[in-house]
Amino acid sequence: MNLRRIAAVATKEWKETVRDRLFLLMAFLLPPLWMVVFGHGLVLDVEHVPFAVLDRDQSSMSRDYLYRFMGSRYFDYRGSVKDAREIDRLLGDTAIRMAIIVPDRFEEQLLAGRPVTVQTLLDGTFPLHADTLKGYVIAINHAFTQELLTSFLARTRGLGPEEAHRIAEPVSIETRYLYNQEVRSTWSMVPALIMFSMMVASPLLTALGVVREKETGSIYNIYSATVSKAEFLIGKLVPYFVISTINVVVLWLLAVLIFRVPFKGSFPVFLTASLLFVLCATGIGLIISLLVRTQMAALIITIIIAMVPTILFSGLLVPVSSLSPGAQMQAHLFPAMYYTDVVRGSFLKGLELEDTWTDLLALGGFAVVLRLVAYGLFTKRPKA
Repeated sequence: MNLRRIAAVATKEWKETVRDRLFLLMAFLLPPLWMVVFGHGLVLDVEHVPFAVLDRDQSSMSRDYLYRFMGSRYFDYRGSVKDAREIDRLLGDTAIRMAIIVPDRFEEQLLAGRPVTVQTLLDGTFPLHADTLKGYVIAINHAFTQELLTSFLARTRGLGPEEAHRIAEPVSIETRYLYNQEVRSTWSMVPALIMFSMMVASPLLTALGVVREKETGSIYNIYSATVSKAEFLIGKLVPYFVISTINVVVLWLLAVLIFRVPFKGSFPVFLTASLLFVLCATGIGLIISLLVRTQMAALIITIIIAMVPTILFSGLLVPVSSLSPGAQMQAHLFPAMYYTDVVRGSFLKGLELEDTWTDLLALGGFAVVLRLVAYGLFTKRPKA
């Protein structure tokens, strides 16, 4: 293997990339653009949910109950209605996503020590959001009920507030969120978007760059040159590997500086995993480029092969542990899942090398296998 010939192929590929202004712009602009667009768009936090109320009691206690929803950052009060049919219209038009109906004699029943049923209507169009909303409603109702019971015990038994609270709630649950203390979906999504951006951009650039030579006919110069298969493949990949590495650093800076995601882990471990993942991603693009003859075909196939498994099986939107057994098996056949674990662990959990070495080993294995497959597919004899 001659390093001078590899450098010559890499230099030629870099000059062709720089000469094509649109291709060069796409190489450095697409990953940050995807990060910014998806980072601001894929927000899974359920906040400022529009809701309306139908207060049939119109008492001070019913207003106190409803104010708990109005004063919460999770809900956005959109006014009161006078008829249940108006609630149906507002929910149907998506003007609101939740409605609360307080029954008659709400205060009277509670003061008499009798239970009261408050109807809450949720828009179930988005099941995950609806489940989260249900949790918010249950939490507010629980807090309201505990306060009523504490007040009742203190008033009827002559107890102090703290003692009455202990009797009303003998078992208390203290919840602590580890790693993502503020429970922000952005802190979870943005690190994974580094994986998504590189998984789509790196194969796409590599595939288009190699296929471009087939369309222009310059590939025949390689067929007739003394450069070997390995030298050609390595030389072709070097520019795209360097571009992808620069993009990884840019995406890391965007995550830390723009989206304010805390980075708690080891940057060398993160960078090592990123370099291995770039080798995997460019390897996928190289294999695609060897199987097709036009840039349009390379574009379509790369988008399908890179994007669909990345969205479904990498843990980007749904944890891999929540997938079906068959889907989990498929997830382990793609390098994106391993890199997602390393990236999220590096940002949020502060994982070190001893915690991520198995994922790094898997990424290294994928990189080697993909290179061997590409080497076997490439031939210096032009196909008829």
